[in-house]
Amino acid sequence: MNARRRSADRTETIMQAALDLAGEVGYAKLSMEAVAARAGVGKDTIYRRWSSKALLFLDAVLSLPVADLEHPNTGDVVADLRTIMIRAVDLLARPPWGPLYQDLIGEAQHNPEVAAALNERFIQPQAADTLARLKIAREQGQLAPDFDLELAYEILSGPLYFRLLITHEPMTHAYFDRVLHVVFAGMGSRPQP
Repeated sequence: MNARRRSADRTETIMQAALDLAGEVGYAKLSMEAVAARAGVGKDTIYRRWSSKALLFLDAVLSLPVADLEHPNTGDVVADLRTIMIRAVDLLARPPWGPLYQDLIGEAQHNPEVAAALNERFIQPQAADTLARLKIAREQGQLAPDFDLELAYEILSGPLYFRLLITHEPMTHAYFDRVLHVVFAGMGSRPQP
């Protein structure tokens, strides 16, 4: 095995150890020492890759597989948005993604470096994909010419984060069907499940 492969394997082992420990004790109690012990490496090995627990955790969470969150284009913008919202709900409503992502968002609230990286690597790509799908729908006449794409994206995202981070109420498919109905009902779209 070459040195590059060993390094990649070690990196994966460290990130998996961080995820496992965070799942067991929570992010707040996660320590570099515990990750090093679980991964069977020295702390120096971890610090060569990540300057902080927060950056290790960010990389570890973002290394987890996600459902396909790229919008389809079936010709029905509401159905396409529903497909992605349901995939996001299913991803965030259960472990490991849900609890780990909540902890990552919590860390981002007081760590500008994590907030910027999370925004750049996860949130902005999702936003860009949604905005591109909405723009196509507007160009196809499914949405009014003056439909505010950015505001619509924020309105669609808000309920997900509100339930995930604030109220901890269940994120159900029916709830997000209601969200889509409220956002799109006034435009003559057919927001059906």
